[in-house]
Amino acid sequence: MSALQKVVVIGGNGFVGSAVCKAILAKGIKVTSVSSSGKPFTTPKGYSPAWTSNVDWQKGDALDPDSYAHHLPDATAVVHTLGTLIEGAKYKEALKEGNLASLISSLASALGSSNPLDAADTKTSYATLNRDSVLRACETYISTKPSISLNKPRAFVHVSAEDIFRPWIPTNYIEMKREAELGINEMVSGHPDLRAVHIRPSLIYHPHYRPLTSPLAAALDISSVLHSKIPEGIPTPSGLLRAIASMSRSPSSPLPPAFDAIANALTIPPIHVDHVGKTIATAADVERDDIRGVYGVREMRELMGWRSDSPVYSH
Repeated sequence: MSALQKVVVIGGNGFVGSAVCKAILAKGIKVTSVSSSGKPFTTPKGYSPAWTSNVDWQKGDALDPDSYAHHLPDATAVVHTLGTLIEGAKYKEALKEGNLASLISSLASALGSSNPLDAADTKTSYATLNRDSVLRACETYISTKPSISLNKPRAFVHVSAEDIFRPWIPTNYIEMKREAELGINEMVSGHPDLRAVHIRPSLIYHPHYRPLTSPLAAALDISSVLHSKIPEGIPTPSGLLRAIASMSRSPSSPLPPAFDAIANALTIPPIHVDHVGKTIATAADVERDDIRGVYGVREMRELMGWRSDSPVYSH
């Protein structure tokens, strides 16, 4: 059925979105990218790989669904890849350029802010990018009358996140991601012809496109491997952190204490952006209507065919 499929990727020329587009094409499925520029993906060195010539690059405002709604009637799946760890795009440019000083400055600025939701420009606020744009996209997709006939549900795939970044980034980031998940589930629940998939990657890395992520990814991978090798019953750093988190959790808080997020960072391995792309491409395939709900890194690896008895799978 791949010849009849078309996937619309919101943010398709970004770091994650481009990997998604590439992986979808590899499955023989048509793909349309919607982005603010409408331009093809370019590497940090400024060139567009050969595969980009097979993508339908379209201009559209992710915060204004009317600007891209006309691409949705014949879409068998929509993938929303947009999001921001901290306010502004400065940190993304720093990662792309490998500028460590600029990255540190961006993170320090974010941690020094009392409330990332208090943005001067509400169009680029945390809530707008990480929650509202996703919900509006899902709402628009649901309300769009399909121009194609399918015997299986269409998919709305949301790129969410594992809770590993606190306290280095504001808590609002993961809160907005979780609120988006809940909102999507509520909307899709009354539509059997749709299924919702939430992809929760950990630290996403690429040694060439985002070189600053490689050292941290290597350290976190070593940590996850070491934790997986420690026999059950022996105290571990992550176990201690989770114990502290369980004692300090507030019943009124929607999230566990940051100690739990740090423990997650120590035990959940990082993931290559190409693996994120392959996972999402599989989830968006109409033939995989069994894929629904939340997929963390372990489940993502499973979708890629990693063996459960492999040492690199279990950690």
